[in-house]
Amino acid sequence: MKNQTTVTEFILLGLSSDPQMQIFFFLLFLVIYLITLGGNIVIMVVIRADSHLHTPMYFFLFHLSFVDICYSSVTMPKMLMKFLAEHKTISVKGCIAQMFLFILSVGAEIFILSAMAYDRYAAICDPLHYVQTMSKGICVQLVCGAWTMGFFYALLNTVFTLKLYFCRPNQINHFSCELPPLLQLSCTDTLTNQVVLLTSAVVFGLSSFLLTLISYIHIISTILRIRSAEGRHKAFSTCSSHLIVVGLLYVTGFLQYTKPNSVSSVVLDKMFSIQYSILTPMLNPIVCTLKNKEVKTALRNILGKFSFSVSVDSLIFLKS
Repeated sequence: MKNQTTVTEFILLGLSSDPQMQIFFFLLFLVIYLITLGGNIVIMVVIRADSHLHTPMYFFLFHLSFVDICYSSVTMPKMLMKFLAEHKTISVKGCIAQMFLFILSVGAEIFILSAMAYDRYAAICDPLHYVQTMSKGICVQLVCGAWTMGFFYALLNTVFTLKLYFCRPNQINHFSCELPPLLQLSCTDTLTNQVVLLTSAVVFGLSSFLLTLISYIHIISTILRIRSAEGRHKAFSTCSSHLIVVGLLYVTGFLQYTKPNSVSSVVLDKMFSIQYSILTPMLNPIVCTLKNKEVKTALRNILGKFSFSVSVDSLIFLKS
């Protein structure tokens, strides 16, 4: 190992080496990133501006939108730059920092989704004590707990990654610094890292998934006991958007980080990564808005007030 050259930077090969395809990908992912930022910012502004949305469910939705902005902003700006850059390099420290922030965001998101499931459980299964169960203090604690769990999840994997020694080759066949492709470049044994990665993904991911699953088992059993079809539909409609968001994130993320190396392929890895790290943050606000009448009503009210104020200002300007 002493005769090997220590790597100080990595080359991100991205999605394609064809210059024309890189321009196409740049435009495509730029649009996706702008939609992601715009959609999530709109949801955050609407929730803050409308007092009717100052409830635990929308408190968690606000923080989910914030996490999605962090989530996509960790990788996409750098990714967009590399599509147009001649030298597609990133320093080893910068790569590990990006990996840490990405895992932190993923960890925070899955536990915020669990908190949202618990909120729906409290609202549907125990509505009489909902105000006490989901008080403002408890909601804040749940969000802080989600970020704390994400931090320890990221820290655990980053500490073991910092112990690795990287030498030639230094090409990462990916568009961002994720841990699985990074481990393939290590000159030292990565068995410990692989065990830590798999164990932490299963422990953190499974604990969050079980919290969500248990909540929904109680929710579904309660909904099925509702006699009227209208009542069942109304109760389920409050959970449907959350279920879609959970499915989008969990399925691809879990497959990516727990599948054995024998079924690994570069194309499959990139497809999984695009789904849960780029498309999911973009789709979350769309799903939450389309399936939520209160958010759509609040958005229409805000747009109505804005257009009214613009019209008044225009009249005043014309009269003056």
